[in-house]
Amino acid sequence: MIDQVKSNKSPSLVEYGITHKNIHYQLSAEQLHEITIDKGMGKESSLGALAVNTGEFTGRSPMDRFIVKDDITANRVWWGDINIPFNSDAFDALHEKVIQYLNEKELFVRDAYACAEKEYRLNIRVINEYPWSNMFAYNMFLRPTEDELKDFDPEWTVINAPGFMADPEVDGTRQHNFAILNFTKKIALIGGTGYTGEIKKGIFSALNFILPVYRDALPMHCSANVGEDGDTAIFFGLSGTGKTTLSTDQNRKLIGDDEHGWTSENGVFNFEGGCYAKVINLSKEQEPEIYGAIKKGAILENVIMDENGVVDFEDTSITQNTRVSYPIHHIDNIQIPSVAGTPKNIFFLTADAFGVLPPVSKLTASQAAYHFISGYTAKVAGTEAGVVEPQPSFSACFGAPFMPLHPTKYAEMLNEKIKRSGANVWLINTGWTGGAYGVGTRIKLKYTRAMINAILDGSIDPEYKYENYHIHSVFGVAQPRTCPGVPDLLLSPRKTWDDDAAYYKAAFKLSNAFRKNFEKFESYANEDIRRGGPQRFDF
Repeated sequence: MIDQVKSNKSPSLVEYGITHKNIHYQLSAEQLHEITIDKGMGKESSLGALAVNTGEFTGRSPMDRFIVKDDITANRVWWGDINIPFNSDAFDALHEKVIQYLNEKELFVRDAYACAEKEYRLNIRVINEYPWSNMFAYNMFLRPTEDELKDFDPEWTVINAPGFMADPEVDGTRQHNFAILNFTKKIALIGGTGYTGEIKKGIFSALNFILPVYRDALPMHCSANVGEDGDTAIFFGLSGTGKTTLSTDQNRKLIGDDEHGWTSENGVFNFEGGCYAKVINLSKEQEPEIYGAIKKGAILENVIMDENGVVDFEDTSITQNTRVSYPIHHIDNIQIPSVAGTPKNIFFLTADAFGVLPPVSKLTASQAAYHFISGYTAKVAGTEAGVVEPQPSFSACFGAPFMPLHPTKYAEMLNEKIKRSGANVWLINTGWTGGAYGVGTRIKLKYTRAMINAILDGSIDPEYKYENYHIHSVFGVAQPRTCPGVPDLLLSPRKTWDDDAAYYKAAFKLSNAFRKNFEKFESYANEDIRRGGPQRFDF
């Protein structure tokens, strides 16, 4: 029971304005699991994982994410619909109200850090209203040792108050929920939402500013793994493209599944200490490593269970964004510490619902920078209200909602690192073939894995030779003509269609969408990046 759980000795929170003593510090995941259940805030699934409902919000709320505009950020941040400015005085007033609210609550406090590479380490203190939010912080951030906690000096603070509702007319927010970064005070202030992803993405967004501006390191929204020979591979991709699935490979050690840095010395390191994977349609057969990670210590979010705690992973009645959070050591084959050398292969994952991109293609450095800025995938019918046919979706750098700087800054850094390291860059289409969504079929996971394995083991030669590659007439990318374990027909998207004219009409429709999207970056991008785009066709 709750009264049997003993907190470790808590540091004073007086400097934060919190004066009461009802504080639990550095509790174990097991303790937080039991407290959550005892409070009636969650249930244990048949797999042993804690299952919670995050309430009103089952995903991030991008229009309610703000950055305080001050001397540090005013001339550096790319302001607009993604990075929305917040008044400094309004932040101070709202911050004070949140602290007053938390002064009347039982609190759960955790010291942790981000960035597995010691030189780039960022110490974090997380103050949570809910026990399961604190358990999420345990899972997702890196965990200090007992010795490291003795002299722990937090640089950033995450203040998380899901039960506090802002008053937009008074507090300057858009609605009652908010996630605000203050780079001067080094605070991530989150309220009005129980969605745990706001906690980790707040620190990720902070690092996406700190590392390029102050540390000459490239932050990346990607997963990463490493082979027995030390060959590092990184996987960029938006939600639903297979980033977590494809990087979790029993034959390679997982570095991390979502957020990494690439240092000026060309090493790659994980920001996090855990994984936050989508579990919609999860099966033990298709994704055994992720399925096996769902056990005691993991947190399932917004899933449907029966009376015996058995999860129906196909049930999306709460949300399609069902998730699991677990510490990285729930995966058997991991890299310890979560650091590896220069990437040898870089994969851009896209789920092309138009069915026109090759399932695998090699990119030049210019094309890589262009596709990185574009961050393309597609929405399919039914995923959002009003979507009745495939629609292109672009998210700069495969993570625009978390990028405070202009996307060309990150693209130029990536381009420079690709050229300096000699890394090979590949575009992988995990979407449709033989026609668009509703006509064609989704490319089978076993074929995508075969393509990636062939690249990693050298079966596909990265050097361009005419007899080995065909240049796509619209997108200009180099398509391998053969790949072990994959039918040759599948490698040519045009050949999988019954109608050449319809194929090229769809291909040029997508290429025009790329070019239209790129117009907002045109004046910022250098000529090297601009050369990487596809052809335009005027119908």
